Amino acid sequence: MPPLSQRCCQSASVRENGGVDRTNAGAEAGTGRTGLTGAAGVNLPVLRSHNTALVLDLLRTAGAEGISRLELAERTGLTPQAVSKITARLRDEGLATEAGRRASTGGKPPTVLRLVPEAGHAVGLHLDRDELRAVMVDLTGTVVGERRTSLDLGAGAEAVVDAVAEEAGALMVGASGAGSVLGVGIALPGPLDHNRGVLHRVTGFPEWDGFPLRDALARRLGGPVVVDKDTNAAALGLAVSGESGSFAYLHLATGLGAGLVIGGAVHRGARTGAGEFGHQVVQLDGPPCGCGGRGCVEALCLAAVAHGALDEAAHVLGTAAGNLVALLDIDLVLLGGRTITAAPDTFLRGVRTVLTERAERLGEDPVPVRLASGGVAEGAAQLVLARLFSPSRA
Repeated sequence: MPPLSQRCCQSASVRENGGVDRTNAGAEAGTGRTGLTGAAGVNLPVLRSHNTALVLDLLRTAGAEGISRLELAERTGLTPQAVSKITARLRDEGLATEAGRRASTGGKPPTVLRLVPEAGHAVGLHLDRDELRAVMVDLTGTVVGERRTSLDLGAGAEAVVDAVAEEAGALMVGASGAGSVLGVGIALPGPLDHNRGVLHRVTGFPEWDGFPLRDALARRLGGPVVVDKDTNAAALGLAVSGESGSFAYLHLATGLGAGLVIGGAVHRGARTGAGEFGHQVVQLDGPPCGCGGRGCVEALCLAAVAHGALDEAAHVLGTAAGNLVALLDIDLVLLGGRTITAAPDTFLRGVRTVLTERAERLGEDPVPVRLASGGVAEGAAQLVLARLFSPSRA
C-alpha cells in the first residue's frame, strides 16, 4: 500500500483534537519512512497561517473561473501585498495556478488564479455496522475514486482495521503521481471521543469501548487520521458544500443519529458526544434499546422499519425531530441514511407533517425538511480538508 507522502508527514501530524498539526513534525519525520502518499507532495507548512486558509477557501469556492488577487484582498480584508505573498507561495507549492486574465476596466487586466484540484487528495471512509464505503476526493471535494465492501463491525478491532487499511490503500494507489494524500477521515457510529479518536460503547458493539482507533489506523497507514461520528462527518460535508445557518442532519440506517451544525460550525459538545439523537426516550415503557435504555427513538424507528411500518417510523422520527427543533431552534432539518433514501417520500411526508402541526400550534412557520445531498464517506474526507480550508467549520 502506498503511504502518505513523506513531505506531508514531516510537516503535518494529527493534533490531539484530531486536526492537522501545522507546527510540529509528524511521527514519521526524519525516520526515512514514507507515510500516506502520492509522488508529488504538497508542502503543508504553506498552510500554517489562518490567512492562507482564508485565501485557499476562496480559491476553492471560486471554482474553475478563478478569482483575482484584488478580489482576494477585498474579501479577506488582507492587504494586496499580503495576498500577493500568500498566492506566490501557493503557486510555488503547486496549489494554485493562473487561470487567465479578466477584462480590463482601466489599466492592466487582472490575472485570475484558481485552485489546482489534483494537487492533493483526502480519503474518507464510512464504517457502518454492516458495510464500508470509501472515497477519495480532490481538493475541491470531488470524488475521484470509490470502493464499497461488506463489513462486520462486531468482527473485532484487528479485522476492522485490516479492512479499513485495505480499502484506503487501494484508493491511495490511484493518487500516485497526482498529488499527495493529505490524510484519512474515518466516520462511524458513536458514541466516541473525537478529540482523542477513541471509541466508546458503540451501540450494539460494547467491545469497542476504549479502543484508540485513530492511533491504530495512523500507525497502520503511516499518516494523519481523523475520527468522528458518521453524523458529524455528514453534517460537516453539508456545511462545506453550501448549507448555511443552523441545521440538523438526521441519519437513519442501521442506527439513528444526528449531526448538528450551529452557526455554521459542527457542534460536538464538551465531550464530543452531542448528537446522540437516537437515544432520546419518547416512550417510558417502550421496547429495550441496544444502548441499555427503553423507549428510545432508535429502537422504535428500527422496530417499525423491521415490520414494514414506514409511516409509523416516519412519524416517530418526526416527533423526535420536533423535540430537536424546540430545543435548538434550528433553521433546517436534513434527512439521510439508506433507510430514508429507500423511501424518501414517506419519510419527508411524515417528518414534515409533525413539524407543520407543531408550528401551527405555536403560530410559527414550519422548519423546512429536505433530503440531504452527499454521503457520509464524502463528509469523512472533509474532516481532513476542512481543517485546511475552513478550520472554523471543523
